[in-house]
Amino acid sequence: SGNNTIVESSRTHISGLPEFDRGNSPTDGGFLLLESHELEALNLTKEQRNKFIKPFIGSMELIRGQRRFCIWIEDNVVEEALQIASIKERVEKVKQFRQSSKKKATVKAAAWAYRFDERKPLPKEPVLCVPVTSSENREYLPVGLLSTGTAISNSSFGMNCKDLWVFSIIASKMNLVWVATVCSRMRTDYRFTNTLAWNTFPVPKLTEKNKADLTRCAENILLAREAHFPATIADLYNPEKMPENLRQAHEENDEVLERIYIGRRFKNDTERLEKLFSMYTEMTSKQAGKKKA
Repeated sequence: SGNNTIVESSRTHISGLPEFDRGNSPTDGGFLLLESHELEALNLTKEQRNKFIKPFIGSMELIRGQRRFCIWIEDNVVEEALQIASIKERVEKVKQFRQSSKKKATVKAAAWAYRFDERKPLPKEPVLCVPVTSSENREYLPVGLLSTGTAISNSSFGMNCKDLWVFSIIASKMNLVWVATVCSRMRTDYRFTNTLAWNTFPVPKLTEKNKADLTRCAENILLAREAHFPATIADLYNPEKMPENLRQAHEENDEVLERIYIGRRFKNDTERLEKLFSMYTEMTSKQAGKKKA
């Protein structure tokens, strides 16, 4: 197994690509999280909803298209938020839930019951989202492009998406083969991590033309998905029911990316892995050489 060859100590991406960050950890007893009907029951004005409610996406929401929300109160508007009775009531329940925990860290977090225990800043630009755990039956790793201001759960990883060509790399066969080989499994499902799965993934140096070509491929995948709205990732990436235009968009994406690696398509996954491990060894030995120097 490739796991033995890869060291989970990559704090930055081996090829200098943007990095993923684990999502928010609520530890809230479910009181900051809202289904659609619970959101309606809060009886908020439009202004209050815009200010204190955000979309909440984790692995199930991303893959199965479920709509969930969360109460999101920035530190400078706590007083204003707690003047809303329905929000105050939920925050009180979070406080009680945390205070009754046997973990010292959770009890301590009762002091900030109005927010998630571990909170990451809300993305100010669109964000790429990959679930921690996903089915091995899909031919591609699930990845979504989420709108600005979406709160991501700790069942997923997020990355601010300044460049759409990164989506193309994550959604490729090359990346799936790497994840399947180097990552531990949850039963038989893939288990994606930012350090082991992504930061170790070797990518050749990309020219501006490479990036433009991969951006076009990413756009084509997203447009193919959009054409089947409201089909979810679970629907679209069912291996037996994958729409032809989406399959074609992925095939083209793989073709473009693999030509960047070796000037042609790889014959099979074994050949893909041989190339990736060869690049990984070369890149890590260069890094080790720099550290010694």
